[in-house]
Amino acid sequence: MKASHTELIVRALENGTVIDHIPADKLFKVVWLLHLDKLPNQITIGNNLESKKIICKGIIKISDKFFEHQELDKIALIAPTAKINIIKNYEVVEKINLTLPNEVTEILQCVNPMCITNKEQGITTRFHIVDKAKGTVKCHYCERIINQEDLILK
Repeated sequence: MKASHTELIVRALENGTVIDHIPADKLFKVVWLLHLDKLPNQITIGNNLESKKIICKGIIKISDKFFEHQELDKIALIAPTAKINIIKNYEVVEKINLTLPNEVTEILQCVNPMCITNKEQGITTRFHIVDKAKGTVKCHYCERIINQEDLILK
């Protein structure tokens, strides 16, 4: 296949995951929270790409990697507009629209330094989703409301 001067050819993914429609300003936060820099897998990252849905998007293609439910919840907290495509034998076998669950555990750290989860070891953090559209959560223990931009991921 020969590319013209205006095309970029990226190898198709045989097996793995494509995370698409990530807001461009959240792309590297998603890379960080999934620890993609530690994976030996082949990874393709594109940022500031045109998008009809969100104007400017990022995309991540990871070969031979399939994410656990808790990892998808992390992505949903940071980039709720992202779409997950599961690829097997070069075909999309599943499309996942991310949705925040009503509650998340062990993903976030409470921003309140006086919260019991920050004072005592061994207590599992637990947050209730207050506003799914805005990504606002409330700590189960101290009831602190935390906006999406202030979230601290573990």
